[in-house]
Amino acid sequence: MAEHGLVCVVDDDEMVRMSVSMLIETLGVRARAYANCLDLLEDEASLALCGCLVLDVRMPGISGLEMQERLESLRVDAPIIFISGHGDVPMVVRAMRGGALDFLQKPFNEQILLDRVQQALEISARRRRERIKRATVEARLATLTPRETDVLEEIVAGRQNKVIADKLGISMKTVEQHRARIMEKMHAASLAELVRHVTELRRSDTL
Repeated sequence: MAEHGLVCVVDDDEMVRMSVSMLIETLGVRARAYANCLDLLEDEASLALCGCLVLDVRMPGISGLEMQERLESLRVDAPIIFISGHGDVPMVVRAMRGGALDFLQKPFNEQILLDRVQQALEISARRRRERIKRATVEARLATLTPRETDVLEEIVAGRQNKVIADKLGISMKTVEQHRARIMEKMHAASLAELVRHVTELRRSDTL
């Protein structure tokens, strides 16, 4: 089982949360059930491993929609699948605008739920890979000297070595030496790869 393949099921109806948990486990992933949102919020270890949440909307205490907002503030980005026997249009719209993957009315089609859970886990795995990649690029950037950073900025801007040398007041040979060290530190096999890593990182900063 994937380390981060945990599915958290939150429903105040014991029969529902047990049946949903057992259904999800037929996919070969772990499911952990909670009677209310507070129990899950207090389980930080499970939140860290959670790749998908199956969340009832109407529950005593913290509602599913309130839980969605709290998780966003905590930067927990596991996809949420809402389930409800009393969903109305405003509720569905609010959930989907908040980034929910789906909103299923009880009784729901079991295969649809399983399909959504698999989709959620795939999304979660992709986000995890992107976070790891981002952290790796940031760590490599941090190893550059101030002058290497200056040269990198000019490279990313598309400037040739001669232009960079003139702008920074250094020789062409020095620019080439800095460029070689930058490529080595950034583990870039080509100029295109170097520029792609940096631009992708900056693009994600603006999202």
